[in-house]
Amino acid sequence: MAVITNIEDLRVLYKKRVPKMFYDYADSGSWTEGTYRANEADFQSIKLRQRVAVNMENRTTATKMVGVEAKMPVAIAPVGLTGMQSADGEIKAAKAAEKFGIPFILSTMSICSIEDIAANTTAPFMFQLYMMRDREAMARMIDRCKVAKCSALVLTLDLQVIGQRHKDLKNGLTAPPRPTIANIINLSTKLRWCFGMLGTKRRSFGNLVGHVKGVSDMNSLAAWTNEQFDPRLSWEDVKWVKAQWGGKLILKGIQDVEDAKLAVETGADAIVVSNHGGRQLDGAESSIKALPPIVAAVGDQIEVWMDGGIRSGQDVLKAWALGAKGTLIGRAMVYGLGAMGEAGVTKALQIIHKELDVTMAFCGHTDIQTVDKTILQPGTF
Repeated sequence: MAVITNIEDLRVLYKKRVPKMFYDYADSGSWTEGTYRANEADFQSIKLRQRVAVNMENRTTATKMVGVEAKMPVAIAPVGLTGMQSADGEIKAAKAAEKFGIPFILSTMSICSIEDIAANTTAPFMFQLYMMRDREAMARMIDRCKVAKCSALVLTLDLQVIGQRHKDLKNGLTAPPRPTIANIINLSTKLRWCFGMLGTKRRSFGNLVGHVKGVSDMNSLAAWTNEQFDPRLSWEDVKWVKAQWGGKLILKGIQDVEDAKLAVETGADAIVVSNHGGRQLDGAESSIKALPPIVAAVGDQIEVWMDGGIRSGQDVLKAWALGAKGTLIGRAMVYGLGAMGEAGVTKALQIIHKELDVTMAFCGHTDIQTVDKTILQPGTF
């Protein structure tokens, strides 16, 4: 096997090993995919200042994200269907995150359940919540997070309606895949994936099937989900979630300064500057471009994180320099997971950490806490 040296190497291997519909699900955006591409591309225009003749010994990238110790300012983002990228994928990713020393966030739309992660890890994990019309189901899910001793709740605000993702529609995305001729032909070339799936009982949405009324299988789940994503979501609902939960609350999907200010008023502990990986409003600004004005407006009042487009440790350092106190990686994690399972997630984290550490050194710093926008070339951000 070729030597893996960067996240792109993992993506190439991932594409070979995972069924097309799940590769396309992860590695795509909505409509023209303009925002999806901009998330990654806009990092490249930000240039770094190289410094020399500085003692580079005893470097540290350690920080805290909403009080949780982290080896670097990176957490694994909540990604739906992760357990379809590799059998028991969420468990594998959570284990890799725990061993590496960064936070893990489980998606509402995960294959492995809240209870699965709690049973297979010891570090507290975070849970990402989608607001559904069924408030009773929401309250029960929040209670399950309390039982699992989740360290924080991440409420996603930008999925009141679902953006159109052409590839998912053309592929007929389902979990597990339907036995169509096209799927059978594709699966016949992904035997490693198939054997993995045969060895697990977790093949549907573990947080929902058996936990919400009227959902017992994939067909009833699809009908329930289409009805349940709540387009009426308001800031009053955010306050309801905060009251139900009572713990640390992070609001994900903030792209606008005015929304960031409203988020602060709810008493949330952090916000995530995010456009859902370019999967919702195509034509929206990239996350890294949206970050600086939001940090300027509310960064002294609330912890600001960002996600979208991070493919390297250099991207993490640039986001930190622009004021993000944490970053989330979704696709980079999925590439590693689909390529090599838990070991692939670990490899992705090792790659990002090494790039972050070495780039920080070249910019003249040994402690990430001293890094600010002075490491960036003026006029490039």
